[in-house]
Amino acid sequence: MSSIRSSLANARGLGSAKTGTSHFWAQRVSAVALVPLTLWFVACLASQFGASYASVTNWLSSPFQASLLAIYLAAIFYHSQLGLQTIVEDYIHHEGIKMATLIALQLINILLAVAAIVSVLMILVGAA
Repeated sequence: MSSIRSSLANARGLGSAKTGTSHFWAQRVSAVALVPLTLWFVACLASQFGASYASVTNWLSSPFQASLLAIYLAAIFYHSQLGLQTIVEDYIHHEGIKMATLIALQLINILLAVAAIVSVLMILVGAA
């Protein structure tokens, strides 16, 4: 029985990295989690349409609402990081540029996620 891998690939030990499946499932699970959270977020936005800043901050100072918003934000940034990683890995072929782009995107995503969640927490504790 012959292999479809080239001799060079066999010699280098190249082949499946065995990480694609977990990345695939993480992306799908985060997408499924985002469905009800997005519905909740859109309903909340609709209920606050035209409300004053004080009214919105009062609504967000509820621990339940703030917790759901923080979870929603974390899920969005996690899901976006997975998607951006897939795009970079598929379309950038120079290894140095690919690695630099992945690191930069991850740092930016973490920075934005932390800033968004800290903003929610500041409203929750009344510091905003």
